[in-house]
Amino acid sequence: MNDGQPIITMSDISKRFGGVTALDGVDLAAHAGEVLAIVGDNGAGKSTLIKILTGVYQPTEGTINLDGRPLQMNSHSDAIEVGIGAVYQTLALADHLDPAANLFLGSELTKSVLGFSFLDNRKMRSEAERVLKDRLGVTLKSMDVMTQSLSGGQRQAVAIARAVRHTGLRVLVMDEPTAALGPQETARTLKLITTLKEHGLAVIVISHSLDDVFQISDRIHVMRRGRCVGVEKTETTNREAILGLIVGAHQAA
Repeated sequence: MNDGQPIITMSDISKRFGGVTALDGVDLAAHAGEVLAIVGDNGAGKSTLIKILTGVYQPTEGTINLDGRPLQMNSHSDAIEVGIGAVYQTLALADHLDPAANLFLGSELTKSVLGFSFLDNRKMRSEAERVLKDRLGVTLKSMDVMTQSLSGGQRQAVAIARAVRHTGLRVLVMDEPTAALGPQETARTLKLITTLKEHGLAVIVISHSLDDVFQISDRIHVMRRGRCVGVEKTETTNREAILGLIVGAHQAA
């Protein structure tokens, strides 16, 4: 992990919805080549925090810096443009389309024939195969099937590949990436996350599974009641300490 300047920092982030304070003065930093896990009970503020990080929400107060420079995002498209991607728990895949079509959904490649524009399905398929193989080490048995027929882990790989297809990607946020997956598919997905880290991305993983968190993360950011109550290096902490922070049994060291 790089202990130098973080790629992304969030400073004193607060978010209020009417009279409800969802986040209260939260700081976060993520480095290139690390997995930062965000944990906490339901309602702790994890989802609100990552929606601000990915441009879905704007903070009521606080600042976000990318490479040390102030960053203002008004939409998720703004986040993608500066290199911040996300894979949400729902995956947002079009089940009736094949994997390549999902990778290019909304940004399809085209070719011109006699002045008419057509989808370049061959190029999209070859590029999808390349991204899956080169960025994730994944080869699907068939690229001609509907995405709904893929296993949970394969669907997760397609969703991740869609995010990392953008060459300028710097930060990838993953929301509950192993939810509803069996043990083998979970292991494959965790391996994909490690691969992304090895490619130099800052990977931010929101997870309720402390087993997964301790297997893949470098640091653990603990949320409780809209605040960050501790950030621990994974190698120097344990489940009991993290659980204690989550439930408010004790303070961070």
